[in-house]
Amino acid sequence: MSKVFVNVSMTLDGYMAPRGMDMAHAGDPEYQGWMAKWSQLQDWVFPQEFFRQNLGLGEGGETGADNEIVRRTYERTGVSIMGKRMFELGERLWPDEAPFHTPVFVLTHESRQPWVRPGGTTFYFVNDGVESALEQAREVSGERDIRISGGANAIVQYLNAGLVEELAIDLAPVVFGGGTSLFAGLDTDRIGIEIAETIQSPIVTHLRYRIHCENGSSR
Repeated sequence: MSKVFVNVSMTLDGYMAPRGMDMAHAGDPEYQGWMAKWSQLQDWVFPQEFFRQNLGLGEGGETGADNEIVRRTYERTGVSIMGKRMFELGERLWPDEAPFHTPVFVLTHESRQPWVRPGGTTFYFVNDGVESALEQAREVSGERDIRISGGANAIVQYLNAGLVEELAIDLAPVVFGGGTSLFAGLDTDRIGIEIAETIQSPIVTHLRYRIHCENGSSR
């Protein structure tokens, strides 16, 4: 059965997005610095050869351990699940050929027909909760894994439901001082975490954890 995992970049102070990185603040001058901050968080991934190829950014790029982690994450992912806020922002910012190249299930209360994009990405809109989205994802994931892509609210919903088996964090040497916390709302009484792997590079630290359910058994 496919493994359900989370893989996100995070700042040293626990944020996965800066203040203002949502549609509610689009065009608000007070929050116009969010793109520069988000770019700092993602500085480690932009130069990687596989990332550049996947987004059509041209030839070349880094080919070391960081690049292999980017490649491994992409190649293991057969389907993604995300929240409405992440989709709404991405709908504005992603290129026509969205970077997933797989089915993507969007958690939303909005009724909408599937949105087919060039390059193999199709967005499906799920109105009946996280477990329904996961069931639908399993039907199309094949032997590859299911990634809970974000945002933080969607990730926490899946963690609290005991549905995530692995959490991978790319810890960047960046501090936001505020923004979207990865763990806001986490039910810490039922979530156990065990270190599975750490990989350090000069620009980022890759942390991988096994997630345990409330009954003490590892998923």
